[in-house]
Amino acid sequence: MAEFKIGRLDGQPPRIRNVPIAVTPEGFWCCPSQATLHKTAKSPNQQGRPRGGASPAPSKASSVQRVPTVSSEKRAQSTPTRSRTNSDEQICPPADAVGAPDPPKVVSAPAPEKRPKQHKISVGFGQLDTSDLKVLLYGKEGVAVKMIVHKNILAENSTFFADRISRQSPVSCIEVLDCEDVEIYVETVGLMYCKDVKQRLIKQNVPRVLRILKVAESLGFHACIMSCLDYLEAVPWVGEEEESVVSSIRQLHDEDHRAKPLLKRVTSDVLTNPPNDTLAHIIDLVLKSSEDRGRREMKSLVLKLFKENSNIFGSSSSADSSCVMTLYSYFQNCLDSLLALFRQASDPEVLAEQSSDDKEQMFRKITLEAENLLWLAEILSERHAADKLTVIWASQVELAELHPKIPAMHRHLVSCVSSRLLVAVGKGEALPSKETRRRLLDVWLPALMDDYRWLQHGCRWFDRAVVEEGVGQTILTLPLEDQQAVLLAWLGRFLKAGDGCPNLQRAFEVWWRRTFVRPYAEQPGSSSAPSRRH
Repeated sequence: MAEFKIGRLDGQPPRIRNVPIAVTPEGFWCCPSQATLHKTAKSPNQQGRPRGGASPAPSKASSVQRVPTVSSEKRAQSTPTRSRTNSDEQICPPADAVGAPDPPKVVSAPAPEKRPKQHKISVGFGQLDTSDLKVLLYGKEGVAVKMIVHKNILAENSTFFADRISRQSPVSCIEVLDCEDVEIYVETVGLMYCKDVKQRLIKQNVPRVLRILKVAESLGFHACIMSCLDYLEAVPWVGEEEESVVSSIRQLHDEDHRAKPLLKRVTSDVLTNPPNDTLAHIIDLVLKSSEDRGRREMKSLVLKLFKENSNIFGSSSSADSSCVMTLYSYFQNCLDSLLALFRQASDPEVLAEQSSDDKEQMFRKITLEAENLLWLAEILSERHAADKLTVIWASQVELAELHPKIPAMHRHLVSCVSSRLLVAVGKGEALPSKETRRRLLDVWLPALMDDYRWLQHGCRWFDRAVVEEGVGQTILTLPLEDQQAVLLAWLGRFLKAGDGCPNLQRAFEVWWRRTFVRPYAEQPGSSSAPSRRH
């Protein structure tokens, strides 16, 4: 709140009114925000207040926006701007009305409908005794601002004001109707009186500078536009601010050459879309990393980014297909490396010649390659691009034959790859042929059941409920005879291993009803299955 003294012509002590004024970092007084003006409008009428020597205490509504109290003398020395606010009944009080016991009243014709009360604020810039122009702003909720300014300064800095002044010359008043942002409009006009606009913007935040940029462009205030662009080019902005900045910059009309450096922060003229070479380089770095923590964290991050951005690749364009082929190429490389390691680890002669350190290093490589395969399979499955991957994995007969010869603690991640692809088929993320689905189950389901205990306790990616649902749904996509063969083989393992084997009872129930119930239910004239079977 700032104190503003109104002199009286009758020699009596002046009345002091508390005026809500916002102090900007630029050092000049500006119009209060719309919210403060709205709250000020709700303050009680001053007609019923006593006229004592001391000024009455300000109401709660008028003191919501708190700013330091500055005396008139100190304000005159620290800022070139003068500001005052008046109610409708006290805009420019005549001489005979200042000393009257009651506030002057304005008699007006009755309006056909009730209109919101208008609140008027007067703001001055520079030397008031040399001002030669008034600008009237009419904003929302009945806010009106009178700016006392100088023609030469506004015409020099603003093409809008220069045009209005030249067309209406001589002109003493310019009206701006339906002003969307009165507060920023006044502040932007105040910036025309500053020698270094960019320096004035340093303490502002990105959303406020974007508001200033919008008003500056509407006024043709090019120096301010340049300063706003320089500010936005230097400060960081991410998330919602990034979207706001990009949207605001793309709406500019005449500053494309200065706005390009800002847009280069989010777009590039050199890289293609999507940047396949960069993507391949990132995947290569992650797959070849030997640091466990960094590799795991970056795998999780890249996988999350692929899930969140569904338009990175797909099957609709050549660029997207190129991304898929890049992932398939790395999958095949990791698969070839894993098969070579399985051959070494399952060869007794090779193991006999190796030291314990060499064996440990070899098994560590097996684990690493299996993790890489699982990561790539996860990405392709999430993006519904794993059809060919199921064909590749179902054809790995040699790898499945060598699988039991490797210790379970080192091989179980390979079964994670099998379970992820079976889940993809069960969820409809991959749509291979029925021959591929049957081959996938025949080749890899026995290995999955062998490693099931290790998967439950030694694999942090493993979700038992999801895997069992996916495997069961995959089985149920086969012809009924194939369902029977797979489920009867599973039943023999399940009755021996119990929790050490996938629980496919839901799939078994569906197969049972299809086999034993449906044939009788579909017979003509049969309403239920027979009570006795032969």
